[in-house]
Amino acid sequence: MIEQKLLLVDDQPANLVSLEAVLEGEDRTLLKAHSGQEALKILLKEDISLVLLDVQMPGMDGFEVAELMRQRKDTQTIPIIFVTAISKEKKYVFKGYQAGAVDYLFKPLDPLILKSKVDFFLGLDKQRRELQAKLKEAQAHRAAYEAGKTRGEEGSGHSS
Repeated sequence: MIEQKLLLVDDQPANLVSLEAVLEGEDRTLLKAHSGQEALKILLKEDISLVLLDVQMPGMDGFEVAELMRQRKDTQTIPIIFVTAISKEKKYVFKGYQAGAVDYLFKPLDPLILKSKVDFFLGLDKQRRELQAKLKEAQAHRAAYEAGKTRGEEGSGHSS
């Protein structure tokens, strides 16, 4: 069973509590960060499947967090859903997608939409992880086969 970790980032504790209430589930761990800096520390230590990221935070905003994530090889492919109360103006939405967002949700959040979008991205992450595991297994089988083939040729005693 694949355990997936979601990183919830919001400077308002009440928002984290409501996200947690909607997203709790089996086979998923919810990690919470109250700032961009805290989120980046968690991303360095944990294998995260999906980030829900508030745009407006003091210090480092969500756009900056996303841009820093996209610069690091180990975090650049983690899907980011921006969660925001700022206006739906195209320039903000576009800036979010430019920073690496895969989706945008506007507060107040609709729990059903939030849950279905998160479930969709976790489904993709699960497929990716299963494919990686199968690839690793196939590579190990091939390496074992090649090693056995080499040993078989050396031990066959054929001389010219």
